[in-house]
Amino acid sequence: MSSDAFDVPADRRPRHIAIIMDGNGRWAKARGLDHIEGHREGTSAARRVIEACGRLGIEALTLYSFSTENWNRPPAEVAALMSLVQEMLPGEHDGMMENGVRFRAIGERSGLPEPVVAALEDAEHLTRNNDRLHLSIALNYGSRQEILHAAQTLARRVAGGDMTADDIDEATFSDALWTTGLPDPDLLIRTSGEMRVSNFLLWQISYAEMVVTDTLWPDFDGEALQDAIRAYAGRSRRFGARP
Repeated sequence: MSSDAFDVPADRRPRHIAIIMDGNGRWAKARGLDHIEGHREGTSAARRVIEACGRLGIEALTLYSFSTENWNRPPAEVAALMSLVQEMLPGEHDGMMENGVRFRAIGERSGLPEPVVAALEDAEHLTRNNDRLHLSIALNYGSRQEILHAAQTLARRVAGGDMTADDIDEATFSDALWTTGLPDPDLLIRTSGEMRVSNFLLWQISYAEMVVTDTLWPDFDGEALQDAIRAYAGRSRRFGARP
């Protein structure tokens, strides 16, 4: 469906959508498959959603791919996930360039395998001048860690004399986060029916509308995305003001 054909007016659509992609393992288990096959199918779902966001004129999309807590999963699954990232990204280069996607990875890179970091940096460099859709992948990401990192960055600037403590406000703090330069998410989607935010964009989603769907991530597609946007558009966003 093209942007013009969608039944939600452009000015009622979210600028920034964040998604907690959950349910890959359950999808695989229900089919008697190994967990990594669920993750592999999840990359296809991500591709569908990225393409749908481009068609619908969404400005930014942030996908929660691998949390700092996910290191607690079985080592074989973690290794397979990292290999999947390294394998998948180069194959997406042409599509990102054709569709004007600017890629960014957010999270702690120091804990990632070097080939994965290289693949992330290659995609970032290649797409750095694109401006149609800002795609962020949260990999080895934890929001508490991000907030601590921002606080430490600003503390160093104060200690170095570049600024004073009174100079720190919401804008300067937001600029110190890994999502700097992006609008805060308007819509947070979580698949697989779980009712929690799992240490994802805690600062940024302060006023995001939430849509939770029972659909497992590998089954999520453009139609499901449109349903979530319709739910978002039907709500009154008052930001603390009276109706």
